Amino acid sequence: MDQQIIDLYDRFTHGEFNRRDFFDRLAKIAGSSAAALALLPLLTNDYARAETVAADDPRLVTNTIYYKASPSRIAAYMARPKDKNTVPSMIVVHENRGLNPHIKDIARRLALEGFATYAVDLLSPLGGTPADEDRARDLIGKLDPAETAEHIASLVPILAGSPGSNGKVGAIGFCWGGGMVNRLAVLSPELKAGVVYYGQQPPAAQVPKIKAALLLQYAGLDQRIDAGIPAFENALKANHKQFEIFVYPGVNHAFNNDTSSRYDKAAAELAWSRSIAFLKRELG
Repeated sequence: MDQQIIDLYDRFTHGEFNRRDFFDRLAKIAGSSAAALALLPLLTNDYARAETVAADDPRLVTNTIYYKASPSRIAAYMARPKDKNTVPSMIVVHENRGLNPHIKDIARRLALEGFATYAVDLLSPLGGTPADEDRARDLIGKLDPAETAEHIASLVPILAGSPGSNGKVGAIGFCWGGGMVNRLAVLSPELKAGVVYYGQQPPAAQVPKIKAALLLQYAGLDQRIDAGIPAFENALKANHKQFEIFVYPGVNHAFNNDTSSRYDKAAAELAWSRSIAFLKRELG
């Protein structure tokens, strides 16, 4: 697909303009409204492809749990291995479309790797993630980022002390959720490990507060997010933090999302293997 179209869609998904404006711009690039209409299904996430691990996989226990994060009550989709008694805990933070089928599948993938996984629905204070992803994106824009990061941080000590936990908690986030994992690392000294996929970096002045080991993964074509890499990397080095950075050349933002038109199988599989190796090393 033409990179102009992918870049336009990325700008739309990150709230630079509404769907009507997006369609008008897409029609201009494509040459006509009819061509733009034909392209839309190719750009929209296809959640029919989301289930790589079945929701009823017999190796897993799944449920929806709720926890208190003042002043809110936050829902989380839980998945954990059925045959293991004591495991590390993982928080999964969704993209700016909320807790959708793809993110639930990510939670199940992690559970099969030996983690008790909690995919938080950070739209819980606004009624939860709606089925309409445009509506979900609009609601994400209404959240207070600092308050939302505190909501995630509230879960870390709960998981560290929960029955069946080995006491270690990590987090993984994608896009908007990747930025939230960076915020979480600043907020929570109890967080042991964070995996960030193409997430916005925190200000350099906040880096000294980070205690967690970080794995930072970026898309080579993602100019918007990649612009923040040098300052973040320099601050991490200057403050002697434990981190790894990987930039995957020739791929777009959201390359890990296998329901997306921007998915890149080779980069996604390599990044996932690095993520699992990192998490098992840091969390046990």
